[in-house]
Amino acid sequence: MWKLVVLDVLLPHPPSRVYPYLADPARWPDFAPAVAFRQRIGEGPPDIGSRWWAVDRIGPFRVRFADVLEAVDEGERVVWHSTSPWNSRVEYVCRPEDRGTRVRARYEGDIAGWLQLTALLPDVAWRWILMRDFRGLTRVLDAEDRDAAKSEQIATASGSRKPPATPTQVR
Repeated sequence: MWKLVVLDVLLPHPPSRVYPYLADPARWPDFAPAVAFRQRIGEGPPDIGSRWWAVDRIGPFRVRFADVLEAVDEGERVVWHSTSPWNSRVEYVCRPEDRGTRVRARYEGDIAGWLQLTALLPDVAWRWILMRDFRGLTRVLDAEDRDAAKSEQIATASGSRKPPATPTQVR
């Protein structure tokens, strides 16, 4: 059963921070609630055609398949194909906007087997489910910011890092 869902999301982090998460399936379990597992198949740097073993959680069930890297425009766009039963394609396009990233996510595919039942969900339900990934990614990036700020405070307080010069200190 064919399904198409498009999301347009503004994240409060720059593309240089957002894109690496969308381009690396090994990082997806960190922020995407339905992703149970991703592991690269093969060696070497990821390239078009690279594959990852994949397991998603759909309610109490585990769905096994492979993700295949279809297209990459480094730092801007990445396209993934998920094999059966998802038989789907997801494209993430990242663009800078204000101080954040506008992500256009296009999910489409011909869902097979018992997962066809999920295609019957209304679009609003699909958007809510898929938005959980972006809320999770925002939480991960916010936590990284807090950790970096704490490290900076500790370094400054311990004297191992000098605070930036103010105009009155520059001669």
